[in-house]
Amino acid sequence: MRPHPDRLLGIDAAILRIARELYESVAAAPIISPHGHVSAELLADNRRFPDPATLLITPDHYVTRLLHSAGVPLERLGVEAAGAETPLTGAAAPREIWRTFCEHWYRFAGTPVRYWFEDTLARVFEVDVTPSAESADELFDALSGRLAEPSFRPRELLSCFSVELLATTDDPTDTLEHHRRLAELSDWPTRVVPTLRADAYMTPGTAGWQARLERLAETAGVDCGSYLGLLEAIRRRRECFRALGATATDCGVADAWAVPLSDERAQALHERGLDGSITAEEALAYRRNMLFQFGLMAADDGLVMQLHAGVLRNHHAPTFARFGPDTGHDIPAPTYFAEPLRELLNRVGTSENFRLVLFTVDETAFSRELAPLAGFYPSVYVGAPWWFLDAPAAVRRFRAAVTETAGFHKTSGFIDDTRALCSIPSRHDMSRRLDASYLAELVVGHQLSEQEAHTIARALVDEIPRNAFRLDRNRERLD
Repeated sequence: MRPHPDRLLGIDAAILRIARELYESVAAAPIISPHGHVSAELLADNRRFPDPATLLITPDHYVTRLLHSAGVPLERLGVEAAGAETPLTGAAAPREIWRTFCEHWYRFAGTPVRYWFEDTLARVFEVDVTPSAESADELFDALSGRLAEPSFRPRELLSCFSVELLATTDDPTDTLEHHRRLAELSDWPTRVVPTLRADAYMTPGTAGWQARLERLAETAGVDCGSYLGLLEAIRRRRECFRALGATATDCGVADAWAVPLSDERAQALHERGLDGSITAEEALAYRRNMLFQFGLMAADDGLVMQLHAGVLRNHHAPTFARFGPDTGHDIPAPTYFAEPLRELLNRVGTSENFRLVLFTVDETAFSRELAPLAGFYPSVYVGAPWWFLDAPAAVRRFRAAVTETAGFHKTSGFIDDTRALCSIPSRHDMSRRLDASYLAELVVGHQLSEQEAHTIARALVDEIPRNAFRLDRNRERLD
């Protein structure tokens, strides 16, 4: 099962020769991961992973959703009921979870999950065994043996992967205690920075909104019983995040509309949210105003604004009720950006301090809206293919759709967007191979010189993500 050394580099001989050289020039470059979901607590505590299933199967909704589509109940994959303090009745043991995964290995053929898994097993664990019903126990024992080694603890793995920077995703009420602990590790080379994600505070009337405001008020020291108080609390937390090295925020919304309200109207809706009388239409207007206000905050403090729009979250209500969010049933939706963001970009789109990285799971938006926006506005960058599009064929389509209009330097660099720590090097390696192949095609087609292609290949893994996410801007705050 050892992955082929030329995977994803192309099949044309002329392209393959150049792609090999380009890939080899960046294959060992340090990894910059400016957007992801690895837990800071996991890294700060640095405890060994208990078993392969807990590490590689249960927390990865890329894996669990495909198994669920084959009729495997989520509890058989170790997914716990929302808010459960004890395991679900009938929950499977780690070895059984692993056996279930291996029995269904054939279902992952042709998917990026298969690609990442094969690469991870070979690259990280140095295991050359194909998952199957027959090999499941052998593979479980081999991986368990590796996880027992000190070199397979979380921080040691990131060092082995040459991860130079890792950004986490954090609630505004997070104390950032674990980030402080990591910042004090003078002998660990990886820089870990927080990313503030406040979209859970944008929509009155949603479950838990008022309780979140109460926690935020306690954390920020500001009464969030008013609309202006909520804005001030978010501003204060942004500054606390910046003080610990944050360079960006994140926001996941159903649509990209950013439409301002007057303070008076927003306050009235805030009060209706607190007393439970707000309508769905009013809550939508409040949320769209909050997105506009977040943009103004970004133009003020310089934190890069990431916007992930266009996903129908928690599509299956019974699964959401039982297991909570991020359990595999979020579905892409058609998404628009140009008109929804017009007011915000007219206000701050040419501000030197404002930066907006736009992500979509609607690939028709790449050439239709994102590339043209990035091709005009200095502040706008096109985020890498995200989630359902972070697969080899989709990445190739992304490069073809975006480059002619926006160029390479108005993109984000690769974003792994993962909770699966061990897949980080595999995901970045996939991107480096695909970019090498795309650049080689441009060279063979006489659109680039080989020297230019090498320069761009290096920039895509270093200069471009550093610039897009302003990764060096807050260094002096920590030094």
